[in-house]
Amino acid sequence: MSSKKKRSLEKKNSLNKTTKLKNIDKNPKSLKIISDNSNIKITRTKYRQNKKKRKIKKAFWIIIFIISIIVIIICLIMIFFWHKDNEKVAQIEDEIKKVVEEKEDPSAENVNPPENKSDDYWDFIKMDMLNVDFDTLKQKNSDTVAFIKVNGTNVNYPVVQTNDNKYYLTHAFDKTQNSAGWVFADYRDDMTSFGKNTIIYGHSRSNQTVFGSLKKVLNKSWYSNKNNHVIKLSTPASNTLWQIFSIYTINPESYYITTDFTDESYQEFLTTIKNRSQIDFSGTVNTNDKILTLSTCKDTKGTQRLVIHAKLIKQS
Repeated sequence: MSSKKKRSLEKKNSLNKTTKLKNIDKNPKSLKIISDNSNIKITRTKYRQNKKKRKIKKAFWIIIFIISIIVIIICLIMIFFWHKDNEKVAQIEDEIKKVVEEKEDPSAENVNPPENKSDDYWDFIKMDMLNVDFDTLKQKNSDTVAFIKVNGTNVNYPVVQTNDNKYYLTHAFDKTQNSAGWVFADYRDDMTSFGKNTIIYGHSRSNQTVFGSLKKVLNKSWYSNKNNHVIKLSTPASNTLWQIFSIYTINPESYYITTDFTDESYQEFLTTIKNRSQIDFSGTVNTNDKILTLSTCKDTKGTQRLVIHAKLIKQS
């Protein structure tokens, strides 16, 4: 065979093979693609199945990519608003610091003093009390009912109260929408004369605003300083000091925020919350005492509560 005829035959065979590959999806009678070089046989059905799998796989990764982008955008938006809410709280904090001072209150009287003269009570009642300009605070928010300070933490806030326990979970002191919320009294509290159990709430913010810094009370360094064992609370009616006698963490429950008691149930309540304490405080408590309860989440997840109980020891 001449070289010219040989090249012509090879070209013809190559064209025939290419045509078979291109027409596999169009010609139902084409059952096989035969590669002369590798002897690999692929059926038409198999070819279509592989092609479909490639499309599905490609679509899957496109969907994953889109979802990832959406999640990232949502997270960035949430972080933006989280920082914005924290900046708002910090701004309000700076404004309200000007209306508070601490000084001695000569009109204050000791409340339910213990017989034991070595009790820390006798040292704590010598502390200065808060003096607050409530007129200025009420101009900013008429829901203001108190001001609270917890030594050794960042808690130094006006306390608000409304007719439910939901509003100030999502609103700041100036009543704007804010995920940080504010420090607020239980709607059942009597913030003038105080009941047997006065309850105050606040979010546990990771930047330690609102009640976020209360977790410091679980540290040995906080407990070692006895000056930290007193909560200062001022209302338009009186200035008060409260001696901490119990601190603990617990799963969410309603028992420790009970407000109505009989004499018997109150004694049982006091014994229970005193025994729960993870810290051994020197102070005693009895049914003649009025108590203050601070409640927040132990962490930002909210799976447990951090609870602080203190008894009223001085009031003007």
